[in-house]
This record gives sequence, structure tokens and C-alpha cells, in this order.
Amino acid sequence: MIDSSYQNIFKLPELKRKILITLALLFVYRIGVHVPTPGINAAALQSFFDNAAGTLFSMFNMFSGGALDNLSIFALGIMPYISASIIIELMTVVVPHLEQLSKEGEQGRKKKTQYTRYGTVFLSLIQGFAISVGLESMTSPAGISVVMEPGWAFRLITIITLTAGTSFIMWLGEQITERGIGNGISLIIFAGIVARMPAALANTAQLITTGEMGLFGMIILAVVILAVIAFIVYMEQAQRRIPVHYAKRVVGRKMYGGQTSHLPLKINTAGVIPPIFASSIIMFPTTLAQFVDMPLMKDFSSLMNPGTILYYIIYVGFVIFFCFFYTAIQFKPDDVAENMKKNGGYIPGIRPGKRTADYIDKVLTRITLGGAIYVSAVCVLPTILMTKFNIPFYFGGTALLIVVGVSIDTVGQIESHLITGNYDGFLGRSGKNK
Repeated sequence: MIDSSYQNIFKLPELKRKILITLALLFVYRIGVHVPTPGINAAALQSFFDNAAGTLFSMFNMFSGGALDNLSIFALGIMPYISASIIIELMTVVVPHLEQLSKEGEQGRKKKTQYTRYGTVFLSLIQGFAISVGLESMTSPAGISVVMEPGWAFRLITIITLTAGTSFIMWLGEQITERGIGNGISLIIFAGIVARMPAALANTAQLITTGEMGLFGMIILAVVILAVIAFIVYMEQAQRRIPVHYAKRVVGRKMYGGQTSHLPLKINTAGVIPPIFASSIIMFPTTLAQFVDMPLMKDFSSLMNPGTILYYIIYVGFVIFFCFFYTAIQFKPDDVAENMKKNGGYIPGIRPGKRTADYIDKVLTRITLGGAIYVSAVCVLPTILMTKFNIPFYFGGTALLIVVGVSIDTVGQIESHLITGNYDGFLGRSGKNK
């Protein structure tokens, strides 16, 4: 049944086109990851990053899909775009103009997207400058300079190259969202993580072969990964269903309503956005600190390395904040209550209108707290456990949550297209009228 369901993908021309466009754009992204920035001594840079393994550089390199290893044109990754998106959304709460744009539908969304693009370029310029200056002071463990010809010519080329690279990734993500399947930005991060998994598995196998990781560590790694994946799948599908009754009403000669339905509220409404946002916020200042030759900044950067108490506290705090923040943006209890009232729907025991909105908001707040704790636990606890057993940071919970979460979301969209096109979905459900 599942094999035939996969074959059904290519029977829908529109779905087939969307998937091929998505794969083609992701392929372009992966090619760009291997195009180096001019003026860099690749061997010296590689030695420097090998020496910095296990620090924040490892995490940044994971999110950039390995682009930081050779300082490719995509070295900044998509993080400046995500940071700009966060800033615009936060400003929406306090800036009346942005709040008004949020209520103007498609035109307002396009205008906010335009502001986000401007913010992305601005942040990329700042990060590009900081990285270019920092690279000039960097040397390999052997004392070889990373930059072959330091100076303003190198700085300008690096700033322009990295800013253009991030802008291009931003464009790729938007094209995937509009013309392909799934969320473009999430899929770009997903592609970067998945592309590095074979190398991570090979490195783990080498650790086992050389005896640096014992059999017990390997078993712990496999059990933790499988348990985390199963837990993520279960929690991402979990819902709190609020019963909704629809009163009977007569329109012309037809009678509508009279049935019982439910309002599904996901435990994790925000999906993989909170850990991505939290990582972006943490990495922005600490990345600058890594490249600025100041003792105070260096001390701050070392305190924020994965594995430190301060890092985990701040990271969990940001994850919980963005779980609530993004859920508040995505789900409006007042709008849901108003639509239910217009359609003759009501929650048993709750008066329609304001009280219904308050009840939905109360339930949503409770399950969002549970969802925030779940996301924080998945992102942090496996990483802590793996640090204790000297297991590569790459297999941490954040990477697994993003990979599994994006996979579930993308497969769900493909499933929706299949059912809409009257084909069996992956689970054997059919969209045919019976």
C-alpha cells in the first residue's frame, strides 16, 4: 500500500512539479556550500576549525550545512534572515504600522517580507564585516594565517560575497515555499543537517574503530537517537481536541448543522521554529564574539559554548519564549471563536463569543507550556547525555528535532496533495468520495 502511495506522487502533475522544483533548488544550495570565499587559505582554515571542534563553531557549521568549514559563499547561512524575521515579528507588537500590515492580508504580508529582506541584508553586512576582520587575526595551530592577503580589499570582497550568499539562500527559501513543497527556510536547514549525516556517521564509526568510543557508548547513542525520534513523532502528532457542537439552522429549504465536531489544538503548535529561532539569537552575538579580538568578548564566547550551564539556561529560556510567541502569532483564539459563532458552533458549557475565546486561550496556554517543555527537553537532554559519554555533538536533540519535524511537516503536505487529488495517501487514506 505504501509503495503504491509513493508511486501516486508522480501521477499528480502539479505535485510532481513542486517536488522536482524543491529538489532542484536544494541541489543548487548544496552546490553553493562548496564554493569558497576568495582570499582564504583553505588548509589553514580547516586546521583551525578542526581545533575548534565541539565549540559553538560546530553548532553554527551544522546549521550552515558545512558551509563554515571552507568559509563558502553561504557561510552565514540562513540565520541572518531568521534573525531579521524575529526582529520584525517582535516589532509588530510595538510598532503600529507593522501591526496594521499584519491585518491587511496578502499585501501586508508582502510588505513585511520586504522589510525582512532589508533587515537580512543589514545583518549580513554587519556579520560579514565582523567575520572578515576576525579572519585576518586567525591562524592555524601551526601558525599559518587564514587570510592570504589581509586588508580592506579582502574585507570588502568578503562582506559582499557573504551578504550576496545569504541573500541568494533567502531567495531560494522563498521560491521553495511559493513554488515547491514544504517550508523553504526549514527545508534548507534540514538539507544542511541531512547532508552532513553520512560524514558524522563515518566519524562515529572511526571513533569506535580507534577505541575512542566503546561498545557501550555506541549502544547508548543508538538507543537515545531512536528514543528521541519516536518521542518527537509522537509529540508532533499529539493534539488536544476541544468538542464543538453546531446548532441546526435552516437556509432556504435546506437544514445545516446539527453535527458534533472538534477543534484540534497541537501540543507543539510552533513546530521546529523555536529551536531554530533560539539558535539564531544565541549564535548572532557569539559568532561576532568569536571573530573579535577582545578578551571580554572571548570570555563571553567561551561561556556560551554548548555544554556550559549558561548556554543551556539561555537556550531553554529562548525556546520556551518562542514557543509561546510563535503560537500567539499563528493561532488567534478571538478569530477562531468569532468564526465558530458565525457558523452556529459552540463548545458545550461555554458561552459563544468572548468566553469561548478565553477558554480556547486558556487551553492553548496550558498545552503550549507542555509543548515548550517537550521541545526544550528534546533539544537539551540528549545533548547533555551525549556530552557525558563523549558522543559527537552533531547527534544532539536540536538536529533530530529539526530533521524529524520538517520531515513530518513536508510529508503531511504531500499527503494533503495526494488526498486532494483523489489518491491514497501514505497511510492508505483515500480522498475519493464514497
